[in-house]
Amino acid sequence: MPVRLYLNNVGKSFTMHLQGGAVIPVVGNVEFSVNAGECVVLGGPSGAGKSSILKMIYGNYRCDEGQILVTTGAGEAGGEIVNIAGAEPRRILQLRQDTIGYVSQFLRTIPRVSAEDVVAEPLVAQGANEAEGREKARELLSRLNVPERLWTLPPATFSGGEQQRVNIARGFIAHYPILLLDEPTASLDAANRAVVVRLVEEKKAEGVAMVGILHDQDVRNEIADRIIDVTSFHAEDAA
Repeated sequence: MPVRLYLNNVGKSFTMHLQGGAVIPVVGNVEFSVNAGECVVLGGPSGAGKSSILKMIYGNYRCDEGQILVTTGAGEAGGEIVNIAGAEPRRILQLRQDTIGYVSQFLRTIPRVSAEDVVAEPLVAQGANEAEGREKARELLSRLNVPERLWTLPPATFSGGEQQRVNIARGFIAHYPILLLDEPTASLDAANRAVVVRLVEEKKAEGVAMVGILHDQDVRNEIADRIIDVTSFHAEDAA
């Protein structure tokens, strides 16, 4: 299977400007690749740098060194190879629309927009019409056991678990060659964790490359093709 994502010698540190410019190393010499149809899970204790790696792939953080190469497009041939580490903000926004999806445990939405429209929006942005987007959104909301009476209501009024399931549906609805999973099953009950596992397996079958952070060991064991120990990338070890 083709490589969709490759991190090459990636390093990140934070400068504490309010503390005399102290530099806090996070990770260094991060190197791994993810193939189409593969789910790689980042392992290690809290504070090891897992979230920082995910945020660098998504372009929220700029890495200090190295390359983060993604292949756009789908299919065996793929498309253009883009280095996120050096990409312009406008290019990163485009990649978020058509190449890299992000599923987190937190929902941030525009007030007064219905749950079904919140979920449908990424698919509509990729070219689907609104009717198709809503139909797919309702299918996912139903699979994730969000009550039908809530679909036309703004999710800001939902419980935390309901908001999380709306966020999962939003992350899985569109067609991304690369999908980032940041604790998607946190706070979910067993039934909905099982739904997420099935959704991940379906994406793998479609050739999607995934990188995840999952502290739920049972879910991690079910979906991970490989587990990468992030402590091996500590910046102080790389110095």
